[in-house]
Amino acid sequence: MSSEIPVVDFSAWPSGSPGDKRRLAQELTEACRRVGFVYVVNHGVPDDLLEEAFNWSKKLFDLPHDKKMLAPHPPGPNVHRGYSWPGLEKVSQYIHKEGEDLNAEDEELRKVVDCKESYEIGSESLHQQPNQWLPEEILPGFRTFMTDFYWHCFSTAKDMLRALAIGIRLDEEDYFLRFHSGLNNQLRLLHYPPVEPEKLSSNTVARMPAHSDWGTITMLFQDECGGLQVDDPNKPGSFVNATPMRNAFVMNVGDLLMRWSNDYLKSTLHRVTLPPMQEGQDAGAGHMTPARYSIPYFVSPDPMARIEYLPQCADEKNPAKYEPVVQEDYQKMRARLQYPDQSAVPVAVA
Repeated sequence: MSSEIPVVDFSAWPSGSPGDKRRLAQELTEACRRVGFVYVVNHGVPDDLLEEAFNWSKKLFDLPHDKKMLAPHPPGPNVHRGYSWPGLEKVSQYIHKEGEDLNAEDEELRKVVDCKESYEIGSESLHQQPNQWLPEEILPGFRTFMTDFYWHCFSTAKDMLRALAIGIRLDEEDYFLRFHSGLNNQLRLLHYPPVEPEKLSSNTVARMPAHSDWGTITMLFQDECGGLQVDDPNKPGSFVNATPMRNAFVMNVGDLLMRWSNDYLKSTLHRVTLPPMQEGQDAGAGHMTPARYSIPYFVSPDPMARIEYLPQCADEKNPAKYEPVVQEDYQKMRARLQYPDQSAVPVAVA
């Protein structure tokens, strides 16, 4: 575990005393203010449920390619659901500016392929982002489990949002929940296939380049492989390992929450790269990294939510830094280079 990333034990929430809740809220908020990342243990998502979620994820990605392609990610960036094969998505921190050639920027970024595949799931009730489900006979029970798991994760996310509201000293514990019905969240199953370590270290291919998340918070469940790195709060521009901690999740602040808090809370760059056990090793020809599985749960405001700075986070010495923004408009702006406008051909990355 990285000593730079704090650990918060949430076992006293919500049944603890008001003093316990304030203490936990302060610990969580301070971690989000100083680092932008925090390990949360005893968070309310049962261990057996997490184990089952990872088992379903492995069953999904073990399917033949033609079966997974029965629920493909739709072309373009506007609907972010279904199966994304290696080479389709390109994660970056680049933000498109008006007047720039979008195709040229997309071509330049895609010279380094992201070596991963994913499956995106959302609420069944959000018409702007319709789910792309596999036929039931391909993976019986998958849809039912993931739909239930999506809402179970949101139950825990609501506790995180309540704690942050207390930590920021908002007038109402449920303030953030006014903007978060749960309909606009995203459950993401991620698989990083084995790849030659030298391809990652030479930047011939990438796993997940350095980026920040767009929404309010992200809760990340990861397996034991490792490879997640976080921008070092003590030395910006260098990265520290977010070593997996069994049955914990890693929570981080998204860009919208940073805007909301007028930069009081920190949205931190992070990436997935060579697993630590491979670093510095003189691997022989043909050596491959282990596969990596993770499950991030992205918590976002509802599409028409208007995000503007919190008065508690601004004063004469720290005036408001950001104009108000509508979540749906902000998401579309950030997604423009993540997925190509037309269907891309799967890329061989191993």
